[in-house]
Amino acid sequence: MFGRRPDGRRVKGIDPIVQITPYIMPMRCDAQVFLKHNVDLEQMNRYIRTHAADNGERFSHMNVIVAAYVRAVSQNPEVNRFIMNKQYYSRNNCSVALTILKNPADADEGESVVKFRFDLTDTIYDVRDRMEAAVNAGRGDQPAGFLDKLVAALFKVPGLPTAVVGVVRLLDRYGLCPAALIDELPFHVGMYITNTASIGLHDVNHHIYNFGNVSMFFSMGLAEKIAVVEDGQARMKRFLPLGAVVDERVCSGAHYARFFNDMRRCLEHPEMLEQPPREVRFDPGCEYHVPKPEKES
Repeated sequence: MFGRRPDGRRVKGIDPIVQITPYIMPMRCDAQVFLKHNVDLEQMNRYIRTHAADNGERFSHMNVIVAAYVRAVSQNPEVNRFIMNKQYYSRNNCSVALTILKNPADADEGESVVKFRFDLTDTIYDVRDRMEAAVNAGRGDQPAGFLDKLVAALFKVPGLPTAVVGVVRLLDRYGLCPAALIDELPFHVGMYITNTASIGLHDVNHHIYNFGNVSMFFSMGLAEKIAVVEDGQARMKRFLPLGAVVDERVCSGAHYARFFNDMRRCLEHPEMLEQPPREVRFDPGCEYHVPKPEKES
């Protein structure tokens, strides 16, 4: 309300053509744009193997992709905006949500959602450490979290889930949803990512939710072999398909193009992510920072 929310601040001076789009397309499902990018898996695997062999630093494919996203956001704050009640807000965090299996060896044990918050100066080492800490906390014999307990309690009373979700939607629309609840909900992040390869599926173009304010959804699929020509020779090469769905209303196509070009460059040259960016761009008045993860002794 009054231009401020627990997770963002009103953006002014938006290009009129961009600003009118929420009135033409009031819901995110109206404005979904579907993209696909094939990441050079052979090159990424070489990078991961080299670091594991040379200095014992281990990364997952997910670590590299999320680190590339964080770096691209650091140069393109426009894509980290969201729309609520037809108004533009700049997110006051760089956040990602991920659905994980509570037990990777047994899907019947259910799923859990973990949220990560990053600083825009984070290197790939910082991103990995933050992700590992959050994923480990979400697995194992951990007690049920606040969100799990809340949902379980709601379904004990017929009709209560509909009423509560309606109230949360209304509060969220006007910026009155408590910060503690927003921190727990997985639908208030800049990017949601899923690893469908981990359950044996190809990449998908997953919808973005009308609930909350997720502006981007990424999906990692099973590796694919694609015919390419290199040095005049044809061969089959392995790629990691990455499906993306974005809310086209958030910023101009030129801003999205610059963001995806920066992200693609980082995926092709992951070594760029080992050092902090030389500079970080923020929307005016929307600078934010997150303390670096503590190193294990």
